[in-house]
Amino acid sequence: MNSWFYWERSIRRLMRIRDLRIVAKLAEMHVDLQPGTPLAGLTSLGIGGKTDLLRIKKHESLPDLLNLLDENRVVYKFLGGGSNLLVGDGELPWVVLQLVRPEPDVVLDGNLAHVDAAADLGRMITLCAKNDLGGMEGLIGVPGTVGGALRMNAGAYGMQIGSYVREVRLYRAAGRKLEILRDDQISFEYRHTSFAPDDMMLAVILELPSKPFKEILQGIRICNEKRRSSQPLGQKSAGCIFKNPPGASAGRMIDELGLKGLSVGDARVSDRHANFFVNAGRASAKDMLALIADVRERVGKTYGVSLENEVVVWNA
Repeated sequence: MNSWFYWERSIRRLMRIRDLRIVAKLAEMHVDLQPGTPLAGLTSLGIGGKTDLLRIKKHESLPDLLNLLDENRVVYKFLGGGSNLLVGDGELPWVVLQLVRPEPDVVLDGNLAHVDAAADLGRMITLCAKNDLGGMEGLIGVPGTVGGALRMNAGAYGMQIGSYVREVRLYRAAGRKLEILRDDQISFEYRHTSFAPDDMMLAVILELPSKPFKEILQGIRICNEKRRSSQPLGQKSAGCIFKNPPGASAGRMIDELGLKGLSVGDARVSDRHANFFVNAGRASAKDMLALIADVRERVGKTYGVSLENEVVVWNA
């Protein structure tokens, strides 16, 4: 067999951590190694192959951990709540790093909320609301972690999380160190931020406006009613698949083409919201990618618009 076969096989073997020396060092760094974890169980789409999961208990261990992985040619990706993610099938050629949520994960100081990136977004919003801190009601039904919401500048019903960010603590892979960025050092745009793809969100300080709990609760109820009437909340999905083009709606274009219910295997365009694609059974990443490509091509031919993914794709 040719040398390419042996090179590829050796790289894939290195993506599963078996070296006892590395395993021992991970334990010293307070990193929990979970071999052969199915990522389908960690994503809202319920799709994804297997790899080693490294759960990080201490932020301070990140520089040493990533140096260890780099030295041993172990490729890695950062996983948050898995709510806006489509992961490839089969044996994955990289390991996954995930932060362990600390207790407490939200600390309030006046109008400031100090939040760990691993904190659940909805739980954080509810806790702030109970302490008369509002502004984030529109995100109450958005699944995932605060770190994931930060990375994509999550927004809904006229608000976005970036508006309230005052400081972000993160690991910057480019400089191999932990850094703190102030709000004026970060660019927040529609479903986009200036964070690098390999930056890892660690914590954030949000400045939230004071608001009576009853008023916040009413806003939450209105947003929840809108979601229940327009989104497939009881099905496996990754939220909106495509970003809205400037001045247009991806969901409306897909709907006008009569594509609700269109499917490839068990990957299906939702009957309730055309920009939500659901896993109606045992959909594979291959199925979902084929459906995304088909819908993008049809929209492009009819409207002359090339839809851009909002869902993040990790190909195997």
